[in-house]
Amino acid sequence: MRTPRSASSAPTRWKSCSALIISRSPAPWRRVGQFVPASVSSGGRAGPRTLAPVSEHAIAARVESLLSRCRSAPVTVAGWRRLEPYAIARARLEDDERVIVKWMRPHPGAVRLAASQRLRTEVAALRFLSDDLESGLAPRVIAADLDAELVVLEDLAPRTALDGLLRAQGATAHAERLVAFARVRGELSAATAGRAGLYGVRRRALGPARDAERLAGFREEGRRQAALLGAPIEGGAERELAAALEELEHPGPFLALSNGDPEANNVLVHTDGDPDARLIDFEFAGCTHALHDAVCLHVPGPGWLSVDAAHAEHHRRALAAGVPEAEDDRRYGFGLAAACFSYVLIRLERAAKVGTRPPGDGSRVQLVATLEAAARTAEEHRSLPRLAGWARRVAGLLRRRWPDADVDLDDRTAFPPYTPRHRCS
Repeated sequence: MRTPRSASSAPTRWKSCSALIISRSPAPWRRVGQFVPASVSSGGRAGPRTLAPVSEHAIAARVESLLSRCRSAPVTVAGWRRLEPYAIARARLEDDERVIVKWMRPHPGAVRLAASQRLRTEVAALRFLSDDLESGLAPRVIAADLDAELVVLEDLAPRTALDGLLRAQGATAHAERLVAFARVRGELSAATAGRAGLYGVRRRALGPARDAERLAGFREEGRRQAALLGAPIEGGAERELAAALEELEHPGPFLALSNGDPEANNVLVHTDGDPDARLIDFEFAGCTHALHDAVCLHVPGPGWLSVDAAHAEHHRRALAAGVPEAEDDRRYGFGLAAACFSYVLIRLERAAKVGTRPPGDGSRVQLVATLEAAARTAEEHRSLPRLAGWARRVAGLLRRRWPDADVDLDDRTAFPPYTPRHRCS
């Protein structure tokens, strides 16, 4: 079993951090232009969120000032490449070092979370991993000005985002990188299990974070949508759901750090040789049940119609290195099924909106696939049978309501692992 990487094994030169590093046609280095950071108000202090354009020179100047203070020596930004469409850029310094620059702007679908809270969460999580645990699983924070909502991160290039590779070449071509994806998620949980108190100190020092309320609201809306479809959660299924949520609320030894978005777009890998995976995008990080991070290996995430659970055992073995309870089939299966159904409710919150989209929109098939994959996972682990039956019932109702979504998802010719979801234009 491979042991988690330490920071000491990382290159000494600053290297890439972003969920966006895949770039088939990278933009040229440049220093002049206009773009919109979230809110870098005059003077570099946090203020009202505005979308007034800020020149690249202004952001680059703030990066130069921040790095010069940190290094106690002048630093010049010699080149700038925006990683569209995100509020992130790769900066080339005068000595040819590359760093990732990240600033904040309003995040789609997360209106309850202030941009500054998300950035503070990311900084706390990354410093917890690199400084407290000496882990090399994620990029280091090189410098941060949280009042100006500006962070400079280690550049992990030439690694690239796994989801881009899967979309371009398919899962078969990247089996080794999918194994690395599963393993690194387990390594994160193993390295951080039992350390929630230490992370909490880091996060609280930077101010409050409120993500749990948002997810709880999504789950309640998911239940309401199920009832509107004609499949309320009641009786035995309701009792199982209560037990599942209790498990997730009190994970015991499974309490570990998650980046909060455990999908293939948030892991960077080398395209040749050892994938040497790294995790990125910790804006929604927090300590939670470790098996939340295994759901994406069994249930397709928002971007996919199918996944391949064959790699999940690599996650489980890596997790067990720090959480021996993961070797207990009953406990592991219950926690995994609980996490899958929690995710189903969060996704089901969108049912009404998905129903307004035109026939053929991949979101419809994707929601059916989510429900059926969660049910299958619970059945395979002999856990939460009534919730599994409920999920299959909802999937059946959606298939009848949306004939275009009534497809054979078990057909691996039509739906090979990591089939992308496509939206109708």
